[in-house]
Amino acid sequence: MLILASAAWPGLLAALVIGTATGFWAGPPAGRGPRLAAGFLALLAVATIATALAGVVPGREGFWVESAALMLTAYLAGCGLGGFGKERRTGS
Repeated sequence: MLILASAAWPGLLAALVIGTATGFWAGPPAGRGPRLAAGFLALLAVATIATALAGVVPGREGFWVESAALMLTAYLAGCGLGGFGKERRTGS
């Protein structure tokens, strides 16, 4: 997966930047529904990473799973950075 990250760094950087902008725009999840949705996305990221690391899916489809795991993780990390950065900046 390290080789994939070194080849796909522009996409990972774009996912991180888009996630940061989205998190800053939306802010941290407030209320039960948004928190459940954020938890579901985090669970989806963990399941995708586990599938990629286990090597369950071979070939081209496995490459797609590994790419999705990396991109989703970078996007969610950016969302967290942007959302909590806005919370600290505004104090709300």
